[in-house]
Amino acid sequence: MAIAFAKQNSPVTLWGHKPEAMAEIANNSENKRYLPGIKLPDNLSVDPCLESISKTHVHYFIVVPSHAFRQTLIDLKKNCDKNANQPETISWGTKGFEPETGALLSRVASETFSDTANFAVITGPSFANELARGLPTTLTVASNDQATAQRVASWLKNPTLKAYTNSDITGSQVGGAVKNVMAIATGICDGLGLGANARAGLITRGLAELTRMGQALGGQTETFMGLSGLGDLILTCTDDQSRNRRVGLGLGSGKTLAQILNEIGQEAEGVITTKTVYMLAEKLGIEMPITVAVHSVLYEHLSPEEGVRQLLARELKSEY
Repeated sequence: MAIAFAKQNSPVTLWGHKPEAMAEIANNSENKRYLPGIKLPDNLSVDPCLESISKTHVHYFIVVPSHAFRQTLIDLKKNCDKNANQPETISWGTKGFEPETGALLSRVASETFSDTANFAVITGPSFANELARGLPTTLTVASNDQATAQRVASWLKNPTLKAYTNSDITGSQVGGAVKNVMAIATGICDGLGLGANARAGLITRGLAELTRMGQALGGQTETFMGLSGLGDLILTCTDDQSRNRRVGLGLGSGKTLAQILNEIGQEAEGVITTKTVYMLAEKLGIEMPITVAVHSVLYEHLSPEEGVRQLLARELKSEY
């Protein structure tokens, strides 16, 4: 995303919480671990010090895992207050809920900054490697403030990246989070070798679950038919670049969750999000059988085969 922002020829600063990793990226002008062979643009600098960044910057884009989102904003707020330089815009690409509370990240941002900044979420079907390589990508920028959504979208526009806008920040966040649970389910399905018919049915019913939760939380139905809903769901469920799909593939082939996460070596948001979505579904009284099955496989020692059997054994009902 930093590379995408830098393509507008504006100066961009990349920060991360591991100084040694940031120093390596700065020295190589490349993220050799995760984006090998892709050089950073000249106008993209690296700074491991959040205090120095907060002295001169007023627009921030956060992409830390969901469990680190609140603490990152607290640290940013502390440094901004210290330097008397408050943010004008805070956007994020994190796709998840706050694990402990089940809160949408927009609520976390609002609680931390007390509505002193404008907020936006950038979401949609986008793998980092393809975005960094300049392959065609479409995203959506959602904000309660349309001017903010348009401003952030304008920072991303380039010949291979198109950003749309919408005003449904709630629905856009729900779509980006719940699709990770469905990607694990689809990976399990494919890991068990259940075929293309099963995959298509699972994705479709996964969209129904995603929509039900989104509507219950205040999202707009049409949002879930767009990039942040259906678009992101299709991408994450069908391509092996998805870490969440790979979690499911591993489970379906008989590996343990610990083995899978060690092999992936990166955060798989869906593992934590499954627990949160399960909790929210119970709290809101929403029927989400796929989520229940994934939760049982991840946290209740249910075998993937039994999870599928239980889904197929559910009573007959109307599709809508």
